[in-house]
Amino acid sequence: MNFNQLKFVRAAARQDFNLTEVANTVFATQSGVSRKIKELEDELGVEVFERRGKRLIGLTEPGKQLLPVIERILLDAKNLRLMAQQFTREEVGHLDVATTHTQARYALVPVVKEFRARFPKVRLTLYQGSPPQVADMVAEGDADVAIATEALDNHPALLTFPGYGWHHCVIVPPGHDLEHAEKLTLELLAAYPLITYDSAFTGRSHIDKAFANAHLTPDVVLTAMDADVIKTYVDAGLGIGIIASIAFDPVRDQHLRKLGAEHLFDANTTKLGVRKGAYLRNYALEFVHLFTPELDREEVQAALKKHLANGEA
Repeated sequence: MNFNQLKFVRAAARQDFNLTEVANTVFATQSGVSRKIKELEDELGVEVFERRGKRLIGLTEPGKQLLPVIERILLDAKNLRLMAQQFTREEVGHLDVATTHTQARYALVPVVKEFRARFPKVRLTLYQGSPPQVADMVAEGDADVAIATEALDNHPALLTFPGYGWHHCVIVPPGHDLEHAEKLTLELLAAYPLITYDSAFTGRSHIDKAFANAHLTPDVVLTAMDADVIKTYVDAGLGIGIIASIAFDPVRDQHLRKLGAEHLFDANTTKLGVRKGAYLRNYALEFVHLFTPELDREEVQAALKKHLANGEA
């Protein structure tokens, strides 16, 4: 039994049993992947995968029970390497952060600047995606830290911590009628075409909930994954926008006007997530602390050690 065999089994499960995708993921040939998986099955004495001809079509019952053990073994192996590096190369390494465009573009800028100043020898990579993609990247070991407003709390493989709270705001072109409204209301917003986030992004659920509770059906004419696109189309005259307030820059966005909407939509909390059972090096813990100063490093370490002791992957 070797780690390559275990990695190939894990990759096959993650790639919906498509050997072409598995081979691309693990940088091997399809025949090589098939051979290694078969060697492992022969050694274990059970079939891990159901097959139709040469195609993998699913996990057998033994395979379903073996997969979580394989995940834990591979996670433990990664943790061992990280622990050793903590002592041999304390200030050298890499940190992979999975996040959304809005977080990367606005909230993380000061955090990244400070982190780079403190750890110049650590290579930092920001991966961007939808909140479900961000959660999966960390759950599957492709990133160390996840930062998003949606999806993290509901992922069983993640340990999450509150980051920071924020509200939505409304943006309009200069001279728009809403600039002169005595009080901004949901009824007023519903009278205009709206441009806001896609349903899985940046607190969109709170926007939908507010209109639903008011028995209003807003005319959402365009949705996007990030605030910059929304601002572009508001500026083009396609409608009024609802974005995260942190995404409005008074200097860069002088062509738009920001209207407070704290009284219209529930507050949002951006979360930070790490994989249960994972080991975080000191510089990764410091990144977490920089993002959420109220979160004590020892608190994060204690939570991770608890899950590590429980053998969770």
